[in-house]
Amino acid sequence: MSLERYLAAIRRDEPINYAAFVRRLPAPWQARHRELFATERVATDRWRVTCREPAQLEALEARVRRPRDRLEATRQGDSHRVAGDTAYLLVHHLGLPDARPGVVVLQGRCVLQGFTPRRSALIVENEQNFARPRAMRRLASRWSGLALGPEDADVILGGGSRINRRPVVDWLSGYERVLCAFDYDLGGLRMFASLRDALGERASLLQPPAWPAWHDRFRRHPGDTGRALAAVALAEQLGLHGLARAFRETGHFMEQEILLEPMDD
Repeated sequence: MSLERYLAAIRRDEPINYAAFVRRLPAPWQARHRELFATERVATDRWRVTCREPAQLEALEARVRRPRDRLEATRQGDSHRVAGDTAYLLVHHLGLPDARPGVVVLQGRCVLQGFTPRRSALIVENEQNFARPRAMRRLASRWSGLALGPEDADVILGGGSRINRRPVVDWLSGYERVLCAFDYDLGGLRMFASLRDALGERASLLQPPAWPAWHDRFRRHPGDTGRALAAVALAEQLGLHGLARAFRETGHFMEQEILLEPMDD
């Protein structure tokens, strides 16, 4: 249950799980919860809560209220609570005169681009690999069995979480096939899972024909056991059983840069 719903229940004088409510409070309110709130137990794990300082309850409600736009979010102290409606993408596409990629501008429903998209898209998470589109096309074609030359597919830079922003996902939905070349780690899987949710079977993760041949390249430590277990669980949930097995057997993640280690452009 969200903090906003807890606050609404308090306004309606409805019993809530007070311990869970406190865990969701922002740090300044959490530190003062005993002096800010009076409680009356009415059932197991259910408490009727009264705010001793009404102004503090109003401040909490203003803080958690979903802002209408990025400007309002900025006034509330965190512009990142709302994604902007403008996005920029770098794309290697057919007809480029040199190594410079083209730019796509997505602004609301307006799309500005100087090329006709191909049927397929190859999203490359890492800038270093994106700078080697020919090598990435060859690798992806070999692994997937698909034709991914410039006349078949556009290569898109998808670093960070920008590729999962709504304007970008809406634009990607125009492709028949979206092949994702992401890091083989928890972050990469979360990005892929989000795209799969939005695009369905049109989105697929770039994978080698056989994972065991690549186990020796899983060299990045997950950081903690929780992240490692979460990556295994998510890979299994997505049907990526070979990748899940690679995580379990190596105990490490694999970064995308190593894919092109033996290849020339």
